Amino acid sequence: MAKQFERIEPVHRQMMARQAIFFVGSAAGDSRVNISPRSTTHFHVLGDLTVAYLDLTGSGSETAAHAKAGGRATLMFCTFDGAPQILRLYGRPRISFRGSADYRTILSERYPQGEPVGARQVVTIDLDLVQTSCGYAVPLFEHVGERPVLDRWAEAKGEEGLDAYRREKNMTSIDGLPTGLGDA
Repeated sequence: MAKQFERIEPVHRQMMARQAIFFVGSAAGDSRVNISPRSTTHFHVLGDLTVAYLDLTGSGSETAAHAKAGGRATLMFCTFDGAPQILRLYGRPRISFRGSADYRTILSERYPQGEPVGARQVVTIDLDLVQTSCGYAVPLFEHVGERPVLDRWAEAKGEEGLDAYRREKNMTSIDGLPTGLGDA
């Protein structure tokens, strides 16, 4: 049932564009495997073998630590309505922190209205495999909407509060790996 592809095909782009959520899994060496849900609001296909998402401030920064340690990442999309399907994108992540040239480029190209509140970094994944599978066992769900909680939290913190929070919570992974925040 699984099929492998050398690149993102147009049918994969269409499937991803219809989803409201995707999942990011990452690990490096013998670190814990981290899996996090993300809204597709900030997901971007940059090319046939490159995707990126704007990562908002959160309580951890595992993918950044795994990227810095040379780890790998997998993004998983699955349909929750309509025809069942799972799409996985495998590759190596790299991080562009706020203020870096790559970060500013993504913002100028993808966010002409300005930086979204709480933005922390851009995670870019250079893909080496695209795979689909059936998704027959994925339950049906209905998307109700986005939660405004993170935006409200970030707005209440303000820029100085977010910077302090990132320095307190996002400098190392749960395994003690450095994330690279503050290296520049």
